[in-house]
Amino acid sequence: MSGFLGSTVGKKYLMGITGLIWAGFVLAHMAGNLLIFVSHDAYNSYGHALTSGNIIYVAETVLVLALIVHVYTAISLTISNRTAKDQRYAVSAGGKKKVSLASRTMAIQGSLILVFIILHIITFKYGTYYSTTVKGVEMRDLAKLMAEVFQSPGYVAWYVVCLILLGFHLSHGVGSTFQSLGLMEGTYRNTWKKLSYAYAVIVALGFIAQPTYLFLIAQ
Repeated sequence: MSGFLGSTVGKKYLMGITGLIWAGFVLAHMAGNLLIFVSHDAYNSYGHALTSGNIIYVAETVLVLALIVHVYTAISLTISNRTAKDQRYAVSAGGKKKVSLASRTMAIQGSLILVFIILHIITFKYGTYYSTTVKGVEMRDLAKLMAEVFQSPGYVAWYVVCLILLGFHLSHGVGSTFQSLGLMEGTYRNTWKKLSYAYAVIVALGFIAQPTYLFLIAQ
């Protein structure tokens, strides 16, 4: 098994599976964050429900491990691909396959997204602690913190750019995972491709809607 996981195909499977774990997380996270459009109390109650039990530690552990494996396999595959390309170009200068912009820039996208994740955690998980009470329960006022953070034009611009990059990354990454799993073959190829595009657009627009609303409208 270790031999398979150490192979190029095995690493692609690992990168795909860990990517899908994060893809599921960001979709759920985006959906939960949309509660800010309902009310601050609804958003704070959602945040409190997620962080008040021990399940949060299990979820964070899974996400951190998945991220580590995803980044490691991505770096390893990138190095292997560049080495293979150098060897091919040394033999022949022709026969290059057309590669999409999203595919060519996956490493850059991934690096910026990793920086974004780290700064996002620092800003919100370890940011200023405001307290509020909802239905008699004291909890952290995450809505106030988010509204405060998204009053900065610079942070909003950075956030939007990173979420656009995340959309490109998810679109290509989810599609590549489907391909690795053999789901992008035959008559369903276009269907899976459209689903990966739709998923990426929904996630990106869902996240972008929050800072846009808080910066331009809810002042």
